[in-house]
Amino acid sequence: MQLPAEPRAVLIDLAGVLHVGDEAIPGAVEALARLRASGLRLHFLTNTTRTPRPAIVARLQRLGFQVAAEEIHTAALATREVVARHGLRPHYLVHPDIAEEMGPSDPEPDVVVIGDAGPYFGFERLNTAFRLLMEGLPLIAMARNRYFREPDGLTLDAGAFVAALEYAAGVQAEVVGKPASPFFLAALKAVRTAPGDAILIGDDLHDDIGGAQRADIPAILVRTGKYRPQDEADPVVRPAWVADDFAAAVSVILDR
Repeated sequence: MQLPAEPRAVLIDLAGVLHVGDEAIPGAVEALARLRASGLRLHFLTNTTRTPRPAIVARLQRLGFQVAAEEIHTAALATREVVARHGLRPHYLVHPDIAEEMGPSDPEPDVVVIGDAGPYFGFERLNTAFRLLMEGLPLIAMARNRYFREPDGLTLDAGAFVAALEYAAGVQAEVVGKPASPFFLAALKAVRTAPGDAILIGDDLHDDIGGAQRADIPAILVRTGKYRPQDEADPVVRPAWVADDFAAAVSVILDR
């Protein structure tokens, strides 16, 4: 899948692309400013489900990025929309930091919803969710990423816990965030752009690049964040371009 010669919009992953933890990736602040000055429509996508959107915006602005809340599409908020649209009564297994953003668990749930609870995953919480699944409740996963990069190294993400519940209860989770196509298509709707006229920049070969491609969006893989050298030899997912970092990806888009 080739990059469009004259793109109208750029979809940008956050963690691992613009920053790692509380440090901006070198050159990323200036590159984002350059991309904005080009007039391209921008939207930001994140599967982060430990942090509410206002805190994400505050962190980005503290690091020097000019990003507004309405430009950020999160897996947590997308899940909340799914729950509301279908009138579901969720039992939430999520990080306490997003509990207020998601709302309380229902005392009589009809669905289990799981995000990345980080250190708040524990046997009792997982077992409660397992028992509800064994009663026949379906499972919704905000995301099922395997890992992400923190300042001290790669860190286990929610996907392992989603897989554990799937295995134990014999169920298959419905994934709302990346790599689900509706997540990408909602971002395209926000920037009023067709898939072939957009470009995604991400660091996750399968959830960012593969997910975008399944939604017919060409994608650039950056060699930062969770990128691994073997990603470039993957037999299934082939990025439209591989760039050293976000600044290099922006140059590919603007200087072609």
